[in-house]
Amino acid sequence: MLSINPKDIPTAKLHSYLLGAVAPRPIAFASTMDEEGNPNLSPFSFFNVFSANPPIMIFSPARRVRNNTTKHTLENVKATGEVVINVVNYDIVHQMSLSSTEYPDGVNEFLKSGLTMESSELVKPFRVKESPVQFECKVKEVIELGDEGGAGNLVVCEVVKLHVNEDVLDENGAIDQVKIDLVARMGGSYYSRAKEGFFEIPKPLTTHGIGVDALPEEIRTSEVLTGNDLGMLGNVETLPSEADLEKFANEYPEYVGINLNKRHKFAQNFLAKEEIDIAWKVLLIK
Repeated sequence: MLSINPKDIPTAKLHSYLLGAVAPRPIAFASTMDEEGNPNLSPFSFFNVFSANPPIMIFSPARRVRNNTTKHTLENVKATGEVVINVVNYDIVHQMSLSSTEYPDGVNEFLKSGLTMESSELVKPFRVKESPVQFECKVKEVIELGDEGGAGNLVVCEVVKLHVNEDVLDENGAIDQVKIDLVARMGGSYYSRAKEGFFEIPKPLTTHGIGVDALPEEIRTSEVLTGNDLGMLGNVETLPSEADLEKFANEYPEYVGINLNKRHKFAQNFLAKEEIDIAWKVLLIK
């Protein structure tokens, strides 16, 4: 494995490693306004939500690596203390990318990208009408992490109003993760379309899985089963009873008496279909 001391490589190279490895990253499509009332729009992928009460989001307009200059967004939030964070879905991803062009000060990226300025209700910066969810925010604090190229500036924002397009809601009024069709930033020029890679994992919030350490040694040290397979097996609270195993063996005699690796491969196939109970029965009958 390649081991690197961050101080031993150029910042641009380190930047590439960080963005290539810490991904996918949500995108804060930040709308701001300067003191003269000129709008600005720019995307940032150093971004996430950090609190629900109060509702806090943080994004970071980093200093440019190549020449150590700051971005208009940072200058605007420091001057006015307001920002609108718009989410980015697949329908506007190319327009979002176009808005990241480093236009001169005073150029309206809304016009350049063909996106619509929608008046906000509690802050001055405009919302992106085409964005499915828009957060009007007051800036609580800007934390400067350094003064060299590549240094981040944490813009701590409190959401004072949010706007959700009803087209992305499900029948219960929650945001439907397929309908919203969010995109995320990867390394280089790559993006990820979230809904094309969805999978579900049950959250162990109310259950107490037995854990990988409690698995029988022949399963825990399997040459076939992967770490993910073991994690699924370890997330059950109880193992099949002897009666359950006897019934299964009578119904499916083809799984009785097979060799270890073959048994594990059969179990792995059931795990791939999330049939964990059957996988356990295949593993435990002899």
